[in-house]
Amino acid sequence: MTSNPGDGASNQPEHPTLLIPGPVEFDDAVLGDMSHYSQSHVGAPFVATFGETLSMLRKLFQTSNPSSQPFVISGSGTLGWDMVAANLVEKGDEVLVLHTGYFADSFADCFETYGVSATQLKAPIGERPQLSDIEKALKAKEYKMITVTHVDTSTGVLSEIEALSQLVHRVSPETLVVVDGVCSVGCEDVRLDQWGLDAVLTASQKAIGCPAGLCIVMCSERAMKRFQARKTLPASYFASFKNWLPIMQNYEAKKASYFATPSPQLIHALHTSLTQILSRPLSERFAAHREASQRIKSRVEKMGLVQLASKPENQASGMTAIYLPDGVKASEILPTLLKKGVIFAGG
Repeated sequence: MTSNPGDGASNQPEHPTLLIPGPVEFDDAVLGDMSHYSQSHVGAPFVATFGETLSMLRKLFQTSNPSSQPFVISGSGTLGWDMVAANLVEKGDEVLVLHTGYFADSFADCFETYGVSATQLKAPIGERPQLSDIEKALKAKEYKMITVTHVDTSTGVLSEIEALSQLVHRVSPETLVVVDGVCSVGCEDVRLDQWGLDAVLTASQKAIGCPAGLCIVMCSERAMKRFQARKTLPASYFASFKNWLPIMQNYEAKKASYFATPSPQLIHALHTSLTQILSRPLSERFAAHREASQRIKSRVEKMGLVQLASKPENQASGMTAIYLPDGVKASEILPTLLKKGVIFAGG
């Protein structure tokens, strides 16, 4: 009725295998760090671990620019929306939110909370806005920022980031390019420098493979200059770069610093997970995700089931969203799957 994750060599108690987009099943070594003995958050051993973690994130986001800035803050991925809205745009600014599912609606709502006007460019369910339509929108109005959900968990739609960023830099070069990568970082290719991205936000509990509780944001040099040029103070206290920037810079320089208390156990777990991720070339990791995903999608097709993202180019590698057959309800099938030892997520 229950199962262990992986190949059965896990030391974890027997439990149903968790196959939702996140939290995911975690490696034993990562979970072991959640039981790390208590440490001072300003003591040298922990500061060294946090500093190494920030440096490893640069490799994961593929940035070698020393002026890029990583942030790791206690909170869910949702906090990343607040960090972007509170620091990189100001009240009265216009932003363009590309819509591929539920999470674009929420990001837009977050902007409106800060007095930022969010215009959504929507596509049919299972699709993504076309570059030609995005170009028209960018030419019709001046936007301070464009946001895109790399993989929307609600639909499984994968957005094409490189071509989008190239378009924005050509048509509206002053517009910041921001990626919601909560369901993509760690399983999809994300190249901050090469693709000209300005901010990528994510969370710890999905493809990064660390328990929930950490919001992770990587900002480009251009984004940090935009923040420094603000005319008003950030409209948030906890999410303010003004408060967190010196902390992150000091931690990465292995210097003790304090604004709010981090979780030493979560940082140790993230450190271990990043060490595992970076133990082989990222290209190999992303290829392995694509191959595993294709096996799942092939089986789904053979079963006669249909994906929300019907076009291969729109399909994510880290998750698969499918329509249930007519007459079948999630409330009926999910308990049956649980009895077989697996947990899926309903739409």
